[in-house]
Amino acid sequence: MANFHFAFIDMEFGGLDPELHDITEIAVILTDYRLAELGQKEWKVRARADRITREAAAISGYDAEVWAAEAVPVRQALEELTALLPKGITVVPAGQNVRMDVQFLERGYKSCELPYPFDYHVIDLATLFYVWSLVAGHTVPALSLRQAATHAGLVEGGVEHRAMADTRLTLETFRYYVGRLAPRSLPDAPPSSEPEGGADVGGS
Repeated sequence: MANFHFAFIDMEFGGLDPELHDITEIAVILTDYRLAELGQKEWKVRARADRITREAAAISGYDAEVWAAEAVPVRQALEELTALLPKGITVVPAGQNVRMDVQFLERGYKSCELPYPFDYHVIDLATLFYVWSLVAGHTVPALSLRQAATHAGLVEGGVEHRAMADTRLTLETFRYYVGRLAPRSLPDAPPSSEPEGGADVGGS
């Protein structure tokens, strides 16, 4: 496991379909396998107006004038994201519902004809939150970032959808639940059914 690093990622999109909507924002916090931070970066990504729904823009805070001044082409963002990753180390995408982000990333790298730099596994906060709920004996009404962070006492009320803020909150929430799934001693092995000294297979 020490050969793995994690890229905690959150992205905002113009909608939920990678074939119909564009990436508008990417944020990443890189950690080692113990969740110690190694670096972070975020990008506003240029998107086509016809590939951003009004609903998505309202949720993610997309502002056409701000993006026109600050956003970079998707190829540049993805190249810089790749450059942030350590060479020779397997980097696993991690996040809240990170499979959605991965779908957009895979589509983006493919459309830009760039090699995809991440491992095929993912680490998802929603799964960790669910496992914690079973161990702790809690019933949780939802597996959202807001729900997990609220149970952890990290937020009150709603959670704004901003890429770096969500990435940071996801990492802090992830650390919280990892810390509460402390290793426990394994139960004693059941007694052997064999007689002491081993089975008598040869007779006397």
